[in-house]
Amino acid sequence: MLGDVLLINDLHKIAAEDILNYVVKDRDKKLDQDANYKYIVGISGESGAGKSELSHSLALLLKAQNVRVKIIHADNYYKVPPLLRKEWRLNKGLKVIGPNEYDWKLLHKNIKEFKKDMIARLPCVDIIPDQMDELVTDFQKINVLIVDGLYAIKAKELDLRIFIELTYHETKMMQLMRGKEEVDEHRVKILEREHMGVVSLRPLADLLVNQNYEVIPAKRKPQA
Repeated sequence: MLGDVLLINDLHKIAAEDILNYVVKDRDKKLDQDANYKYIVGISGESGAGKSELSHSLALLLKAQNVRVKIIHADNYYKVPPLLRKEWRLNKGLKVIGPNEYDWKLLHKNIKEFKKDMIARLPCVDIIPDQMDELVTDFQKINVLIVDGLYAIKAKELDLRIFIELTYHETKMMQLMRGKEEVDEHRVKILEREHMGVVSLRPLADLLVNQNYEVIPAKRKPQA
């Protein structure tokens, strides 16, 4: 998102270093099988949990290892543009809030374009005027894609899924500091609905970032 405010601290940097170890190990295995393998990391969490900060910190670490990285913010893929979204939600009711608000078809199209080394047109929200713009990018020389957003780890073809466990109750200060949306009664109801949608994706995670911002492997239930 253009105009987004990143508040990166040491916790984000330390967590990114831990995640980097997982990425490098897993990516190296896949590169042994396919020297041109295009690797994708997904990061999900609630508003203010540090998704963008963690993505940026991880990208810088990969860049330091001469890995070309691109970040896609899945929250750019809402079907309804920012200026119309509040009214649309008020008219439709809180039940519409959740993963289905994303344009998954477009997101998966852009992911496939990354996989195929294509030139792609990506949606991009400019936060200052609340305007939908378009970004043209060449994926040919990009080795790793990081997709972050509320519901990002639901996307297809991800190699590593990361879930930040902080809830909107614990990120109130971060939300206020970033100042992206006014936190009124309606916004609190939206955050609660988003919480339900985000938490439902936790079982998809390979790694968890817990409430202390420690990176731990997710415990998956054995399949029947």
